[in-house]
Amino acid sequence: MTPDSTGRIRTDIAHNARVWNYWLGGKDNYPVDRAVGDEIVAMYPSIGEVARADRAFLGRAVTYLAGEAGVRQFLDIGTGLPTADNTHEVAQRVAPDARVVYVDNDPIVLTHARALLTGSPEGVTEYIDADAHRPERILEAVRPVLDLDRPVAVMMLGILNFVLDTDEARSIVRTLMAAVPSGSHLVLTHPTLELGGEGNAEAMEFWNRNATPPITARSRAEFASFLDGLEVLAPGIVSCASWRFAAATEVAQFGAVARKP
Repeated sequence: MTPDSTGRIRTDIAHNARVWNYWLGGKDNYPVDRAVGDEIVAMYPSIGEVARADRAFLGRAVTYLAGEAGVRQFLDIGTGLPTADNTHEVAQRVAPDARVVYVDNDPIVLTHARALLTGSPEGVTEYIDADAHRPERILEAVRPVLDLDRPVAVMMLGILNFVLDTDEARSIVRTLMAAVPSGSHLVLTHPTLELGGEGNAEAMEFWNRNATPPITARSRAEFASFLDGLEVLAPGIVSCASWRFAAATEVAQFGAVARKP
């Protein structure tokens, strides 16, 4: 969210969390978000499919991690507005004692998260107000909730695309993954102009003129660089729609899950 100098929520400019909510069929958005969202759909009609595929990928990845991989701690950075099958709901269905920390720096997300993101009695569900550009602050804030000596699944779905400098984005990932032990996992999705997404270029330019925060696409090679030093799990770097699922169509959003050796 973009607050003004008094900290009030801006409703005169579209914001990614609310527009994404609109594309997913939610009601936590304003006319400006719907107007920009509709313009993007007109330019890039498959954006709604991207949003839904990204959400479904989250469900499959968290189910695997909480189940087969035995992960009990999740750090979800850039959570966005609550919707169906949030990380803690998926994880705690599989493992009721799972501990989940959501990170965002959006006041409207904070308000909704505190009201709606309540987990199982056996587990822990917390929200911290922090910026993905400051990974050290995130790590400091989560220490009272997560044991960083035990494996953690670091979830960064559709968030690094708002870090425009690729070197900075790599540094953020390295800082986070350096702080967690062997057996931890990194879960990423990221928009691309590959995988049939060439038509998204115009839509992203429109977004950057009319909404906040600004966004960038990345190539497969750039996306792969975020996974350096990690063991990328099968099926590798694919359209998030196709990760461990026989999708009828791909979407222009890379997805991958990788394990820290």
